[in-house]
Amino acid sequence: MLELKKGVDILTDIGGVKDAEEVQRIFRDSMDDADFAKIEKITNPDARLKIANAIALGRPAKVLVNDGSDADVQRIRELVVEYGEEKHLNIPGHTIHYDLAQEQARIVDRTFYIANPDEKVSSLANRIERDDAYNYVKEYMAGMMQGMTLVIGFYSRGPVGAVAAIPAIEMTTSLYVCHSAELLYRNCFDQFDAEVERAGLFFTNVHSQGPNTPEDLPNARVFMDRSHQTTYSTYCTYAGNTLLLKKGNHRFAVDRATYYRQGEELSEHMFITGLRGPGGRVTFFAGAAPSGCGKTTTAMVGEEFISDDLAQIWIAEDGTIRSINPESGIFGIIEDVNWTDDPLIMDILRKQGHEVIFSNVLVVDGVPYWVGSGEQTPDKGFNFQGEWFEGKTDADGKPIPLSHGNARFTIRASCLNNYSPKMQDPAGVVTKVFTYNGRDADTMPPVRVARTADEGVVI
Repeated sequence: MLELKKGVDILTDIGGVKDAEEVQRIFRDSMDDADFAKIEKITNPDARLKIANAIALGRPAKVLVNDGSDADVQRIRELVVEYGEEKHLNIPGHTIHYDLAQEQARIVDRTFYIANPDEKVSSLANRIERDDAYNYVKEYMAGMMQGMTLVIGFYSRGPVGAVAAIPAIEMTTSLYVCHSAELLYRNCFDQFDAEVERAGLFFTNVHSQGPNTPEDLPNARVFMDRSHQTTYSTYCTYAGNTLLLKKGNHRFAVDRATYYRQGEELSEHMFITGLRGPGGRVTFFAGAAPSGCGKTTTAMVGEEFISDDLAQIWIAEDGTIRSINPESGIFGIIEDVNWTDDPLIMDILRKQGHEVIFSNVLVVDGVPYWVGSGEQTPDKGFNFQGEWFEGKTDADGKPIPLSHGNARFTIRASCLNNYSPKMQDPAGVVTKVFTYNGRDADTMPPVRVARTADEGVVI
């Protein structure tokens, strides 16, 4: 059993803020009148304490509170370009972001579960003792936000009010992370206190990219404190390492389902999509597959898209199995997205009317290009390695592609033509079919009749 609130809470101990009076002073000293008025609407004392300690720890020059209003979201769009984390592309609402050439994916070798001495951690995960994590945070994160702007956002991992939805705080000095969060999650500033009371918990996420130089990457870390449901991310910008609402909070949601809601709830890497049958009947499917094996493409087959990556699943009071998407957008791999296989996504990426963040692709004259698009592509331009030309090689003599294999696009799911409004229904969708698959190109047909009834209908 994972025991919550066991061991020292690193954030609050190093931050040093202990009571409501100190919290109020930290907020007043770090915010202007408008942002102070907004943070005063958050009344949960534990949340206020976490936020104040993140400020005290990082010591940013400025603190902004994102309440999810049109004005605040527009402020984020403007600041992310002003700070140089994104640049405008030719199509209005489309921008490009580049991560460091050396940080194009998750830093799995520097991602750790913070563990208490008597806790077990999966053999597939990296473990760091609480004392060692404490020392790292104290050495590297104290004062790390000096001269920077810290933005605080409040999000729901799922439709507000859903049984399996969990509220979370995202605190980051990266405006790119803020922008991504607004596309991928539901801002629940106005409902945050009520959601914490309903769920009985919230997740806390603290990120600072620091100077964002290759020299800092050896010190980059992602920590997940499962006991105190707090994540830390330093010296990195790739969204898989920094948008902690996603991977880090998914880990916490798995813990909650495994240890505290066993037999009632699951937290899974699954797509959710609805297929229309005779008479307009819609059957919702969920399915798991390893990365790169087609969850997004499979989800697009359905007439009612709910999710392409994550699913929170529970047994409802009526006995049905219900599913929700903790996200409300898509952070998708762009390689091989093309008009033949992915026309719904290409409509968004190549036409006006939608907000899109591209990352780590080739850009020429304000137009993004990527491997596998099926389109005519330039032989030179600017990409994730800087100035690029066909035939350019890296230090090991390996050809550099025009876009990275892990290059991404970030969009709201509501942009999709097959988007289902049921994605926002707190009751979830009744899910009747679950699939499990991988990529197998040459040894088995993709579908065959099951050998026994125990195996299901088909394999």
